[in-house]
Amino acid sequence: MELKPGRLKQGALVASSAVFLWLALALPATAQIPGLPNSNTAAAPTPPEEVRDRFGRSTPRGTIVGFTRAVHIDNFVGAGRFLQVANPVGPKTEALARNLNEVMDRYFQQPILSISDSPEGAVNDGLPIDREKVGPLEIGGEEIFIGLERVKDPDAGQIWLISSETIARVPAMYGAMEKPWVERVMPEVLLKVKAYGISAGQLIAWAGSVGIPLLLLSLASAIGLVLARKLIQSPTRRRLIDSWYDGLRWPIIFVLTLGVHVALLSALGLSLRFRIVYSRTAAALLIAALAWLISRLLSLSFDYMNSKMYRREQAGAKSLMLLGERAFQVLILVIAAFSILGLVGVETSTVLAGLGILGVAVAFGAQKTVENFIGGVFLLLDKAIAVGDMCRISNQLGFVEDITLRSVRLRTLEQTLVSVPAGALSQHSIENFTTRGKILAQTTLRLRYGTSAEQLRSVLSRISRLLAENPRIETPPSRVRLVDFGVRAVEIELFAYVLTTDFAEFLALREELLLQIAAIVEASGSGFARPEIVEVGPQPTAAEEKQRVH
Repeated sequence: MELKPGRLKQGALVASSAVFLWLALALPATAQIPGLPNSNTAAAPTPPEEVRDRFGRSTPRGTIVGFTRAVHIDNFVGAGRFLQVANPVGPKTEALARNLNEVMDRYFQQPILSISDSPEGAVNDGLPIDREKVGPLEIGGEEIFIGLERVKDPDAGQIWLISSETIARVPAMYGAMEKPWVERVMPEVLLKVKAYGISAGQLIAWAGSVGIPLLLLSLASAIGLVLARKLIQSPTRRRLIDSWYDGLRWPIIFVLTLGVHVALLSALGLSLRFRIVYSRTAAALLIAALAWLISRLLSLSFDYMNSKMYRREQAGAKSLMLLGERAFQVLILVIAAFSILGLVGVETSTVLAGLGILGVAVAFGAQKTVENFIGGVFLLLDKAIAVGDMCRISNQLGFVEDITLRSVRLRTLEQTLVSVPAGALSQHSIENFTTRGKILAQTTLRLRYGTSAEQLRSVLSRISRLLAENPRIETPPSRVRLVDFGVRAVEIELFAYVLTTDFAEFLALREELLLQIAAIVEASGSGFARPEIVEVGPQPTAAEEKQRVH
């Protein structure tokens, strides 16, 4: 399918607008920056700061994470603070906490990051505002949810506790527990050897969940390439498949491997606490792999579309696509970075506010950079120049080698590289030679004095006939005219358009035309005037000049 430059231009405009919109949202106005007073309005009273529980029970996610953390360090006094029981301290509470933790280690499959981290909990789950449920836990074919209830604590304010209804079901859930897959398959000796709470059997299963998918996917990709090369006979399509295979093979393998690995974590019998920490690491790696895959996919797609553009009028679209590709690559990197920061617990809104303040400061110091960026975008949209054009910019003649976000790189005829800031192009004239459909051949023929009028008429007539009969010369407006009787020669003007856009071809055609004109002049019995010879040397004295005259 042929891509139209107009659609590519619209796509580039949309992409550029999205980037500018994102930057605008990241740069809040001064009146919107917390902590800065607004001179137009009276200072509003500062609302009382919300009390946050020092144990992390202010949110449903904090309660689940805090409970598992306390149990795994054998802090059962602290674990009792997360349970809605009459006596948080005591042997019965310790047994309940231990059994509930083992049940959650075995059957809790919900991603920790999907649990609400808001003090109000999930408001669209159809439950009362003081109730929350997480899970489910599939025990014996039955789905059981862990219930949370929001209560008022005299010291910590509103907190979330594991509800008394869930605590009452702990003995039944613990009694219905089954051995995980790893314990049923692995030898007993591998289950007894442990390090940091992870058995050797679990470690082997963990390595297999990474290594086996990686090996199988690598073999499958290699077999798929061999089959594709056998089924496709076209060399062009084979080269295309090879390029896409080399660019996408490992990103796809890593994304699928990480996906399979994360899906198999629940079958390894690893503790919930380990899964809470490890899931963030795996999710960060998965985001990085996805960003890598999307980046490669974008690069290959843009390269493929560029290879389909043969005509000269699509060169501007190529340059716009190059600029759009770079903008998308930066956008992917920013999104991936903010996603990873959110996973590790960094408050991205604070980072955005900081970037906004930093952006305001940098904007004053980087005015030229912004000017060059905007100048480069409008330069491409105006189609003044494109990559590959032969141009004269600021008295520099050469070929446009690249148009970046801030400059135009010009390869001169001396093979030097000149970088012209895009913002400065608005202050210089740009002469584009590639856009011309024909090239002017204009010169003055100087015939010697002594050429008769009949000879002049013969020369003019035969040259006019030569121009009219040459299919590579545009007629009209090509012409040859006697224009002046100069000081040393009779001057004839030659004005002709050569129908070519290739400068090397133009030089060859002009050379042949001039040789034919020289033959006409010689055949007429006339000739070209000799150039004026200026002697350079010591000037004669007055006496020597007088003696020479006499």
